[in-house]
Amino acid sequence: MTDNSSIDTRGAGADGQGWVRTWGASPQAPDNSVTSVEPFENATLRQIVRLSGGGSRIRIRLSNEYGTAPVTLGAVRVALTDADHLIQDGTSHTVTFGGRPTATIPAGAPILSDPIDLPVPTLSQLAISLHLPGRVEAATCHGTFHTLGWVTPGDATASRSLPADATPLPAQAFITAVEVLPDRPANVIAVLGDSRVDGIGSTPGTDRRWTDVLAERLAGRDGTTRYVISQGIGGNRLLNNGIGTSALARFDRDVLATPGLGHVVIAVGNDLVFSFAPDTEETAGFLAMFGGEPVTVEDIIAAHLQVAARARVCGVKVHAATIAPYGGSEMYTAEGDKAREQINAWIRTSGVFDGVLDFDAVWRDPADPSRIRGDLHMGDDLHGNDAGYDALARSIDLSLFD
Repeated sequence: MTDNSSIDTRGAGADGQGWVRTWGASPQAPDNSVTSVEPFENATLRQIVRLSGGGSRIRIRLSNEYGTAPVTLGAVRVALTDADHLIQDGTSHTVTFGGRPTATIPAGAPILSDPIDLPVPTLSQLAISLHLPGRVEAATCHGTFHTLGWVTPGDATASRSLPADATPLPAQAFITAVEVLPDRPANVIAVLGDSRVDGIGSTPGTDRRWTDVLAERLAGRDGTTRYVISQGIGGNRLLNNGIGTSALARFDRDVLATPGLGHVVIAVGNDLVFSFAPDTEETAGFLAMFGGEPVTVEDIIAAHLQVAARARVCGVKVHAATIAPYGGSEMYTAEGDKAREQINAWIRTSGVFDGVLDFDAVWRDPADPSRIRGDLHMGDDLHGNDAGYDALARSIDLSLFD
């Protein structure tokens, strides 16, 4: 029999509130992702994530949900980092699972660590280092990579700096959430989205997605701490699988199961874009990745209603973002733009939502409302740049989340 008497299961912060999620990334199968990672063997993965809010203790969630075999964790450590990604003195802690410093994650399952006595400030950078002693053929990942990560041979979990032989990770691997015990009242804003939520076009490693900037804005407010969690997947859709499991299918896992959830934001526009995309040589290869029949305006509205209904069962507020323009991109058609305008009109006027984030109004070019302003997109007329995502975040009325 295992002696669990030393396992610390305390689960309330200073104000009596339980755990809340401060960072998250939706897990994906390695073969159903924009990018994935190569097989690992006797390697350390060090990944840096920025926490949206602080707390007195932390715990981490790892996932082998899309793995084909159990994954052994030989050692795991967490630490705060400085601007050069060096481990801050006195902050490196061993992560345990059921009181043990090693663990095996079954195929198809996640694993949650024991609580770690590491106070973390709001907007701090956390380094998570995983040693994988065996061979891992298929790593559950998050394929649009906007944090920083490296892979190093052997067990380098205790290293303060990156070893000279460290190489960049092309995608996030295994890590899906960081949770904290808040020291004051808190709740979470979880954003269900696609590539514009996941920040395609923003500068990797600089936390310039609109959800990151929103977290910065909310960090300066007194009273309740608001944690902002991006659950966007590039290429994701509400109704059909494609790149990542469909948003309706992953909603319970990625959003409703979020500890401390208070608000949901729906910001998925790919159902519209892909259903009305032109059938050309340029788009054929990309669209071949997406199964399912084209959907209608009515289908997309019904999907929004379904998300709202399921969220309200859990007692949370529901907000929706209008779909920003995409004229000039390879995916654009006039028919699709007309459908976009119809959906946006419904989002603004239906009264279904507790709040509307009018991203269409922020990004559209006054000279041509079917297009994004030239200074706000990455050059593809579809995704934002750092300035574009900053503009979205700064357009949001923060009182929506009071």
